[in-house]
Amino acid sequence: MSAAQTSTGRAPGTVPHVVVIGGGISGLAAAHRLLDGGVRVSILEESDRLGGKLRAGEIAGVPVDLGAESMLARRPEAVDLARAVGLGDRLQPPTTASASLWTRDALCPMPKGHVMGVPGDLGLLAASGVISPAGLARIAEDETLPRTELGEDVAVGDYVARRLGREVVDRLVEPLLGGVYAGDAYRISMRAAVPQLFEAARTNRSLLDGVRAIQARSAAAVHEIGPTATGPANNNSIFMGIDGGIGTLPGAVADAVRAGGGEIYLNTGVREVRWVGEERGGWEVHVEDWDLEADAVVVAAPARTAAGILRHDCPAAATELDTVDYASMALVTMAFRRSDLGSIPNGSGFLVPPVDGHRIKASTFASHKWGWIGDADPDLFVLRTSLGRYEDDADLKRDDAELVDLSLADLGAAVGLRARPVASTVTRWNGGLPQYAVGHLERVARIRDAVARMPGALRVCGAVYDGVGIPACIGSARRAADDILATLAPDAAGGE
Repeated sequence: MSAAQTSTGRAPGTVPHVVVIGGGISGLAAAHRLLDGGVRVSILEESDRLGGKLRAGEIAGVPVDLGAESMLARRPEAVDLARAVGLGDRLQPPTTASASLWTRDALCPMPKGHVMGVPGDLGLLAASGVISPAGLARIAEDETLPRTELGEDVAVGDYVARRLGREVVDRLVEPLLGGVYAGDAYRISMRAAVPQLFEAARTNRSLLDGVRAIQARSAAAVHEIGPTATGPANNNSIFMGIDGGIGTLPGAVADAVRAGGGEIYLNTGVREVRWVGEERGGWEVHVEDWDLEADAVVVAAPARTAAGILRHDCPAAATELDTVDYASMALVTMAFRRSDLGSIPNGSGFLVPPVDGHRIKASTFASHKWGWIGDADPDLFVLRTSLGRYEDDADLKRDDAELVDLSLADLGAAVGLRARPVASTVTRWNGGLPQYAVGHLERVARIRDAVARMPGALRVCGAVYDGVGIPACIGSARRAADDILATLAPDAAGGE
């Protein structure tokens, strides 16, 4: 190596350049963190917009989310990022968190005292009417059954069904878990998707006892932290939104990245990255018609895209990424004149167990749930429905008008809605949600190990690794950025 070069091929004292591939919330969060660490950053996004599954829009002049609409408030990463980019005074909890289940042709209140649908209080569960007397009796058997061995991992539905019976899975766990992953509870990894439940199952013979222990720890933590943990606009809600929609967060982060000197390129798909350290001491990022040199790379793209990018230099990671399945879904957002509506039930909306065979999987009463939507036009009522889940996407081949009609038919059966919307929009998320199959964490470990063994600074982040929620994606991005900064630290300081 020349005395005029650092270990990454740069002249001493120059600022390292990191390329972030992907402009969803993970890539944006990684770039924001990297800029704070003092490096130069370029974001390359293959589509014509930033934000990934976070998308702000409007319907009939009312601001709405056309993608993810809320984030966990008791996990700090997303709330912290919103505050860091100037959205702290717009953080708002839901005005109501009271949801229902549309099951057996009736709306039932969502039972309290559960962990992802797994109950801890059988009295509250019985009062909800969601589970039949026979189902309740089967759940109670858990406290006398011998221990069920878990192994290294297990599907959530399989384990819960063995402990509590299939009815609690089909009527509670499936709609709740499906609301997060659009997946199948009988295939989703418990260790990856509901880790606190997995640990409870490992340490307690009775699953009911394990759930009660989780709830006791949670209650103690809330008591210790206090009701202002997520800021002044807080009702101790588990979730948080942003006035104007969660979809405004990517734009605010992008503005902060640009203000910090970062570059953002849209319509810039990356074909592959190649380590050229032997000649130039860094990475070469191949785009469609030009190349970019970088001292480090963060790949914040969906699994299949990431696999293609890494295939040349890191085939082991690419092979693992190729095995990740995705679910597709569609969101139907509709605005109604309140004068045309009958009585819409109170609450934030309802979930639908797939076992009942309806088309929609859930409905959110957005004007009830979010104060800024209800206040934007008091004469309008906005709600949305979701359709599609893993290996149940036949309806997604229909055109937008048909999806609106399917939604209206189910809403009529569920809540008696007979009005036609004054406006509607359909947002399709094809291959939008990664599926955490049994063994997912081992797969992620193999991917990260293969990437970390590359000779140059290379990391991955995003929804495919540590959770699909917004805080989890941001946490994954921070981990990747911090690893990159630690790797570049001697060079970033101008060292030899």
